[in-house]
Amino acid sequence: MTPLQRRRRFPKAGQEPEPPTPQEGKAQDPPEGPKKNPERLYVITGPDGAERSELDLVTLIVAHADPPPSATPEQAALLRLCTAPLSVAELSAYLSLPFSVVTVLLTELLTAELVTARAPVIRQALADRSLLEAVMHGLQRL
Repeated sequence: MTPLQRRRRFPKAGQEPEPPTPQEGKAQDPPEGPKKNPERLYVITGPDGAERSELDLVTLIVAHADPPPSATPEQAALLRLCTAPLSVAELSAYLSLPFSVVTVLLTELLTAELVTARAPVIRQALADRSLLEAVMHGLQRL
């Protein structure tokens, strides 16, 4: 059995490379459109002179009112999302903004009293003994 021979990736000196031919049955990549420059995050958050609220990733945020006309688009989106309690991490993911930017926006909304921040509900460290016994008896019956 003869070993496989490697093909050269680059043509020899003096030869022009052949352009790749499209394979039949494969979809062509769409041509690239104009590049969109995202707004800089400091433009969204504004001047950072005020102190930030101490918000954790699991802090729940609830909105009290509809967005005012003076709210920025990001703040309006936050207020619309927070009709039901959502964590800061969820808001960050839904808006595709970094956690630090969301905390600055939420601090502004907290000072304007448009939202409320709540600590998450913490479960008991140990479950009730009667509950554990009921689960154990139910599993034994299976």
